[in-house]
Amino acid sequence: MAANLTTPLLGVVATTAIGRTGEPSLLGGVAIASIVFDCMFWLFGFLRMGTVAFTAQALGADDRTEISAILIRALIVAWVIGLLLIAFGAPFKSLVFGLMGGSDAVSQAAQRYFAIRLWSAPFALANYVILGWLIGQARTVAALVFQVIINVTNMAITATLVLGFDFSIAGAAIAAVIAEATGFTAGAAFIWRAVGGRLGVTSRILFARDKILHMFAVNRDIMVRTTALIGAFLFFTAQGARSGDTTLAANAVLNNLLLIGSFFLDGLANAAEQLCGRGVGARDRDDFAQAVRLVLIWGFVFGLSITALFALGGTALIDLTTTSPQVRAAARDFLLLAAVAPLCGVMAYCYDGIYIGATWTRDMRTLMVAAFLIYLAAWWAMRPFGNAGLWGALLVFLAARGLLQALRYPALFRATFPERKPLLQPG
Repeated sequence: MAANLTTPLLGVVATTAIGRTGEPSLLGGVAIASIVFDCMFWLFGFLRMGTVAFTAQALGADDRTEISAILIRALIVAWVIGLLLIAFGAPFKSLVFGLMGGSDAVSQAAQRYFAIRLWSAPFALANYVILGWLIGQARTVAALVFQVIINVTNMAITATLVLGFDFSIAGAAIAAVIAEATGFTAGAAFIWRAVGGRLGVTSRILFARDKILHMFAVNRDIMVRTTALIGAFLFFTAQGARSGDTTLAANAVLNNLLLIGSFFLDGLANAAEQLCGRGVGARDRDDFAQAVRLVLIWGFVFGLSITALFALGGTALIDLTTTSPQVRAAARDFLLLAAVAPLCGVMAYCYDGIYIGATWTRDMRTLMVAAFLIYLAAWWAMRPFGNAGLWGALLVFLAARGLLQALRYPALFRATFPERKPLLQPG
């Protein structure tokens, strides 16, 4: 949780630094470009999630060689994807920002940010792998330090370039590239120390056909699931953009609350991925069930606490983030809707971690698509309420994800951990 919290704080710093200029179009540009990058990298979140699950299961099975092989396979995939993103970045940029629907000023600012930050792609995706590998082995202190290095570096350089040297939106993008490269260097050092300077993986093990096919099957399901999730948030941002620059900027400010809550609860999901993955690898039914109970109980405790905190202190954060009177007023109108998002999403985050750790990814994919369709139906029904209806549909989406997974969980648990029949006693 502590490691994850540094990620939304980065968004708060970047948004605040640009927001202090008092230009809604620049703030809107950062909002759209950041959402595009978050979604683009998020699309390949299987590099982290799959790595956590496979590493935790190998740890539970006490297969140290496979733990190293998982890391190398995932890093190869990450670098290939990152270089392809750079190669095809220009046409992708024109297509996406044309569809987002912002004003000309917002679109120009967003494209300027995108063109620079795109160079961070190979490092950012490789860092997903490194983080997943550390979490999968329960090396939580190393994971914390790793994320803090990336995000604190990013925040410090963003504040310096944007506020100190007036680099505006380009400064925030440059900071992201430097931070991801710095993080990758630090991550390589963590890996070298963890393996004692020797990975010890032969090419036969590394390219084992069954392992690679299983990796791609799980990653495919996670990618489809993530695509539906990205679609929901891109749809949310695009609808906000069509309501004008002020509404777009207000939603961007409130999105900081949503991100803080999401990344905080995602710490529980990370724990569930590791604990449940280890339970599956060790074939330990009781350990798995206990991990699920603890994650859900603490999820609701933290979800309720975060919602209360945002309801009471959200106004102060809004005023800190932007100096625009219009944006402040618009954000306050929808503050309570944003504040309850963590509570509505508790089960979604917890069960995501449980399903990923157990590699129940096919079911997770199917249930996510169903939740996305529910989200679109809810938005259609609540269109007369404008931006409030848009926020309401998002809350329905968060709740539907968790409820659908909760209903499916008992059958998956029984299939994964069949009960042993008692032996018949003689006589």
